[in-house]
Amino acid sequence: MTADLTDPVVHTPYGAVRGRYERGVAVFRGIPYAAPPFGPRRFRPPVPPEPWEGVRDARDFGPTPPKPPYSEAFERYLSDPVVPGEDCLNLNVWTPEPGPGARLPVLVWLHGGALTRGSSAVPVYDGRPFARDGVVLVSINYRLGVEGYGLFPDAPANAGLRDQLAALTWVHESIGAFGGDPGRVTLAGQSAGAISTGALLAAPQSQGLVRRAVLQSGAPEASDRDKVRRMVRRMAHRLKVPATAEAFAAVDRELLLHAQAEVGRLSSPVLGGPSFGIVVDGDLVPRDPLEALAEGGAAPGVELLMGWTRDEYRLWLVPGGLLERVDRLGAVALAGAMARCRCGHEVPRGYRALRPDAGTAEIVGQMVTDHLLRLPLHRLADGRADASYVYEFAWPSLLPGLGACHALELGFVFDTGEIPESAKLAGRGAPRELAESMHRAWVRFATDGDPGWRRWGPAHPVRVFGGGAADDGGPRLAYGPRDRELALWTSEGRGPDAGPADTDRPDAETVELRSVVRRLRRAPGDRRH
Repeated sequence: MTADLTDPVVHTPYGAVRGRYERGVAVFRGIPYAAPPFGPRRFRPPVPPEPWEGVRDARDFGPTPPKPPYSEAFERYLSDPVVPGEDCLNLNVWTPEPGPGARLPVLVWLHGGALTRGSSAVPVYDGRPFARDGVVLVSINYRLGVEGYGLFPDAPANAGLRDQLAALTWVHESIGAFGGDPGRVTLAGQSAGAISTGALLAAPQSQGLVRRAVLQSGAPEASDRDKVRRMVRRMAHRLKVPATAEAFAAVDRELLLHAQAEVGRLSSPVLGGPSFGIVVDGDLVPRDPLEALAEGGAAPGVELLMGWTRDEYRLWLVPGGLLERVDRLGAVALAGAMARCRCGHEVPRGYRALRPDAGTAEIVGQMVTDHLLRLPLHRLADGRADASYVYEFAWPSLLPGLGACHALELGFVFDTGEIPESAKLAGRGAPRELAESMHRAWVRFATDGDPGWRRWGPAHPVRVFGGGAADDGGPRLAYGPRDRELALWTSEGRGPDAGPADTDRPDAETVELRSVVRRLRRAPGDRRH
């Protein structure tokens, strides 16, 4: 390895790369960890990149995977840069000491975006603050949408998850040359990135690659295979081709993305519906990841930091005016939420009793958030109480209507709140001390496994960031009303994993959701993040 203050060079197993110093941190961007997933490699598992001669330039972000753009309603809040090119299976490294021997902790970041959007080039994910504080930050790109998570009879499932595993393997083999310690790797992700993190932790092939993990606003899960198949079949119908990987590989990429965007237009965390997701495949995902981690003994010894934002649902409902529409729907929306969450009438009645001033949208949003995030993360923490820390992000955005919404915490975790892309969600003037407190907790966890508050246990210690208490103070214990809300799910033995109350009724969720979707069909914009 050779390095100077203007031109750091590091040798990887596939060739040397040249980065650059930016404000005292060495940055390497666009390093390939796998070959371009196109041509004969399209819809196939990743393979190693071709070695190169000489020194490869790694100063700019590499190509981003194919993806449709956000709608105008969502683009107002979320940034998603596009870098053209086919060599999209690449990663970036920020390090304060680009050389062997430093043995610094490593944090590997998996971006969110509903497995259909996002990339490592999103400015909010700048790794310089982590490197400034002694942590090597690695962020990766992986295949998205039908390219990464389509389910076909003639191709392996979970190609995007296999990309992430290939990147983790690259980190294990290569990060020492960049100053990182392959024995102190923290895998972290938000939303779809957190779901992916859970699946990778449970994967037998990843054992020994991860020491700690962070799950932000996403719980381990396996999607229903039929829902994913329906996405593929509906795309095939629009494209007038067979629902096979071979046929899809012959379709123009832009046409494929357009069909994907149209088919997924009405899917959302709140409304449900067909969507792309990680599925049990008998190989990389041999069983439901939540069961494997909470009850099956997967990833022994791996420490967990996990949590959510107080008002996750507001990013799903505020763009496009869905919040007001759900309020107007009233009982119809509640029926859809009960079908989505597979619960009885006692659950929304209990939420209403605990929140008498809340509108329908808030009741529906909190029900779905509990179903998708808080309950499974509680279950995961209960199953791994000796090595779990839980938080809630409660600071409300300065922009109207968003509250403490999904993805708002990212600028605080990365300590990048000063950039315009963070202000798109937070507004201008977000509290600097909150970013310092939250970023410091993530640095501590990646460094020694202790973010600064008590582990999970019977008292349910939850660190609340931005909830009114001193941001560098101790955790708030338990939830009070929130714990009672969560208890409603099991008051009649009807947890969120239970089947419909009447198993003879055909697809109750679909029947109820169709009623809601018909009334929301005129709402503009995407429904997913």
